[in-house]
Amino acid sequence: QVQLVESGGGLVQPGGSLRLSCAASGSDFSRMTMAWYRQAPAKERELVALITSVSSTNDLNSVKGRFTISRDNAKNTVYMQMNSLRPEDADVYYCFSKTNSPLLIYWGQGTQVTVSS
Repeated sequence: QVQLVESGGGLVQPGGSLRLSCAASGSDFSRMTMAWYRQAPAKERELVALITSVSSTNDLNSVKGRFTISRDNAKNTVYMQMNSLRPEDADVYYCFSKTNSPLLIYWGQGTQVTVSS
């Protein structure tokens, strides 16, 4: 069982920055693909950014150049630096982890990001 604990959400003005963190329990963190998803009320959860076990990354087009995902395997933590935040970025952000052998998927509890003046 892996527990994912997010932190770093909050209220920020448009154009501001936040850094989300997700700390994972367990000893297999370096093998995990990690990702951040977000979800607005009554909408489907969407992938925002992903980082593989070898630190390859992939981002949603609307956040390219503004959000950066990274990982620190020594700290079992994945981060997402969010710059130039827009009102449409306001959502609940969820941390996600996946290992392939065996296939195991875990979600964090979510952290709220609010972008408003």
